[in-house]
Amino acid sequence: MAKLYFHYSTMNAGKSTLLLQASYNYIERGMQTYLLTARLDDRAGAGRIASRIGIGSAAEIFDAGTDMFEKVQKRLETGPCACVFVDEAQFLSGAQVWQLARAVDDLDVPVMCYGLRVDFRGQLFPGSAALLALADEMREVRTICHCGKKATMVARLGPDGRALRDGAQVQIGGNETYVSLCRRHWREAVGDGLAGTGDGK
Repeated sequence: MAKLYFHYSTMNAGKSTLLLQASYNYIERGMQTYLLTARLDDRAGAGRIASRIGIGSAAEIFDAGTDMFEKVQKRLETGPCACVFVDEAQFLSGAQVWQLARAVDDLDVPVMCYGLRVDFRGQLFPGSAALLALADEMREVRTICHCGKKATMVARLGPDGRALRDGAQVQIGGNETYVSLCRRHWREAVGDGLAGTGDGK
């Protein structure tokens, strides 16, 4: 029976590496996969999923106006597909997560989503919140803070290297912009006053 999966973590935990490896495992066994990534994140080039360790693959893109059920359905009409992989799943809307859940239920195709759980303010992304509510299985992709403890939070760095307390939820960037931290060191970086407010003040 097909399932909706959510693999979540902080920045630089290797989510894209795991996605590409899982897709390769299907392909190696003679099966086809369908890769999707967000238009918003084009650091590796438009329509491309790439890992920090140097592997990558072409993918179709989705944006705020994409009907994910329709997109998966059209792909299945072209031939067999063993699994759908969605990178940067935090950028999905709640409605799009429901569309993927429908694809799992009605089209009987597994969908594996990979994305961030929380933003730099410690708030859930809309797509991640919906996936936490709807996914059949959730798996944490772990990485570590500089202190060696598990990192569960992400801080956005300003030009001076200090953690920012407010700003737009979405700002594309890599190691120069974000750092993964345990909760204690995130609190130290952004200040306890931010924690739990959700307003960046």
